[in-house]
Amino acid sequence: MDVVEDLKEISKLYLNDVYVLINQQCSGHKAWELILGTFLATLALGWLWQELFLHELSLFQRSKLFFFRVVRSLPVIGRKIQEELDKTKASIAKDLFPLPPGYVYNTHLPDKGMTYEAVFDLAQSKYKSMEKIDWQGGRLSGGVYNCGEGHDKLMAKIYGLFVGDNLLYPDVFPGTRKMEAEVVAMCCDFFHGGPDTCGTMTSGGTESILMACKAYRERAYKQGIKTPEILVACSAHAAFAKAAKYFKMRYTEVPVDPQTKLVNLRALRKKINKNTCMLVASAPSFPYGVIEQVEDIGQLGKRFNIPVHVDACMGGFIIPFAKRAGLDLPSIDFAVEGVTSISADAHKYGLAPKGSSLILYKNSKYRMGQFYVNTDWCGGIYASPAVGGSRSGAIIATCWATMMAVGTDGYMDNAVKVIQTREYIEKHVRDIPGLCVYGKPDVNILSIGSQCFDIYRLGSALTAQGWHMFTVQYPSGVNFAVTKMHTAPGVADIFLKDLRDCTAEIMKDPKAKAEGIAAVYGMAEGLPDRSMVEEFVHGYLEAYYNTTN
Repeated sequence: MDVVEDLKEISKLYLNDVYVLINQQCSGHKAWELILGTFLATLALGWLWQELFLHELSLFQRSKLFFFRVVRSLPVIGRKIQEELDKTKASIAKDLFPLPPGYVYNTHLPDKGMTYEAVFDLAQSKYKSMEKIDWQGGRLSGGVYNCGEGHDKLMAKIYGLFVGDNLLYPDVFPGTRKMEAEVVAMCCDFFHGGPDTCGTMTSGGTESILMACKAYRERAYKQGIKTPEILVACSAHAAFAKAAKYFKMRYTEVPVDPQTKLVNLRALRKKINKNTCMLVASAPSFPYGVIEQVEDIGQLGKRFNIPVHVDACMGGFIIPFAKRAGLDLPSIDFAVEGVTSISADAHKYGLAPKGSSLILYKNSKYRMGQFYVNTDWCGGIYASPAVGGSRSGAIIATCWATMMAVGTDGYMDNAVKVIQTREYIEKHVRDIPGLCVYGKPDVNILSIGSQCFDIYRLGSALTAQGWHMFTVQYPSGVNFAVTKMHTAPGVADIFLKDLRDCTAEIMKDPKAKAEGIAAVYGMAEGLPDRSMVEEFVHGYLEAYYNTTN
């Protein structure tokens, strides 16, 4: 006790010295000077705290951007860089969207409207005929997931039946409102949701992910979090970064294991902080096709009271039905403790036409943050469940019709065939000299790389053979998403033959440099200044809308 008392006395002496020092520094100053100085110092400290800890970009990210901005502002270096950028952008515009000989863009309305028959003939002969990739024959990686000609005819009839329906007015179109409610309920059911699970339809996976991020941002705001933070694996879909940009959230990536391509759980745990508003698990991840550790991430979410979103846009209509068919896959749904929301694309392996996706929540308290409500608009009270105001009832109707036509048995059959086809392709790819498969794919996607040559050369070679592949980076690879069309007899073997032939040709000179768009991909991956890569992509987007021949 004497020691404690002595320490108290020593502390009082030191505090008294501090008081005396402060009074000495303040003596001779007027009261208004002290008040103003305190006010300005508080503002400065608040600004510094905001910049260091509450900014949507980390201090390292901003420092890197500043450094490259300075470098590019130097007269000689900056001019040379810009010249090369302009040259590459021009090359992209020229190579990616060429028109057939004799074709021109229509840039003016016709003076007189065309007949329906003439418009259809024009669309068929001059626009539909421009397609060169045989996507119906399975030469497209992902992208289209349809059920075939018979189903397409049904979709055309259903779409025509509901073509005028607008779900901004659900009381006017009760049938399509009922269809949407049923689609949501059916999805909640096969994701093992309880009676409180709910959701909405959206226009696609990106919107579904955006809505989940907005819902959790609103939840974080109510908890007093100023800068909500999304915590994801670096292999998560880019829509999470997009959401962070749109909604002024902080976006933090966690590395994946170099071999398995699964998220590093220890690193994920270390990055959880008081601003973390959501954790994300991919099922599967788009770049590598692996199902992340949903149960482990769910436990982290439960422990720290953080919502856990499962991005099942690619696997949502595959994994539940493959499990039901007896395949050994991990659980990814609401039966997993800690999972609070799921995004799933009906227009992928749900086989519905494009424009159909789902965002589902464990209960309506989470979903409420997704809604937008304006009670003070002079045009009346305005509310919308997702991003769009007007929503096509025809799209909702075709999604409902697809799910009713395919049924549980159809989804089970498709899931098993897709996974078996991916396993077949993966087995043979691993035997091709010069190629490797990243990670251990679980479902429908495999990512192919090479330690011997620039893998983007393989992408270009396959394009020349009539195939369209996705590309991935860090590490570089070509990505193949198996769809229903690839399960048709012989399609996988044709792909493997072309893959072997292209790889064998490249292996004759593995060190040769890539050319054309493959060279651009390779260069982009190696550029430390990502703003330059961003300019390349801007060039691509500008070329997309370019109407000059």
